Formats: sequence, C-alpha cells, structure tokens
Amino acid sequence: QVQLTESGGGLVQEGGSLKLSCAATVSGRIFSSWALGWFRQAPGKDREFVAHLRWGPGTTYYTDSVKARFTISRDRAKNTVYLEMNNLKPEDTAVYYCAAGPAPLVATQIRYWGQGTQVSVSS
Repeated sequence: QVQLTESGGGLVQEGGSLKLSCAATVSGRIFSSWALGWFRQAPGKDREFVAHLRWGPGTTYYTDSVKARFTISRDRAKNTVYLEMNNLKPEDTAVYYCAAGPAPLVATQIRYWGQGTQVSVSS
C-alpha cells in the first residue's frame, strides 16, 4: 500500500518558479521496477503526463513541453520525489497529481494517486 501526499503548489507570476513535493508513505518498499512521477490536469482537459523518475535506476523522463524547465528528483531515504518548475508559463496552470506505479507511468495504469495540488501561473 502506498499513500502519496503532495505539497508546494501555489500562485506564481509568469517566469517564476515553484517546487512540488510528493512524500510516499509505503507499507513495505517501493519496487525498483516502479516509477514515481507527476501528471497534471487543466480545466476542461484530460490528465496529462509531466515527468517520472524510475525508482530503481533513478532515470528520468519528461513530456516535451516541460523539458529544460522542469526537473524531477528524489530523496530516496525519505521516499520523496520533487518537481522543480522554472520559467513557468500560464499554460502550466493545472492541478498537479503525484502518481506511482509500474514504469513507465501511463495514466490508465497508475496504481496510486495523490490528492493533487493547484499550480496557477498568472500572465
């Protein structure tokens, strides 16, 4: 069983930065074949993949629209993943969800979701 708790959302101006955190409370351990990552959902749109980190090797993957602006990282000892978001744009406005499941992360195959945290970017 995995419980995901996000924090760090908020309101920021265009070009600003935010850092999201997702703490995983695990009964047991996180499987090395799993990934933890982030999805987002803007009003009226489908939930979309943002980034993930494969727990075993620590490799990362990003959707094209956030490459070079967002960085996913982890603190393995704390079972926590972070999403550092720089040069934010209004189109990044969405509810951001932490997710865990077998790698690679696909929305229909996610095993655990966090409750979501709102990120709003004003122009």
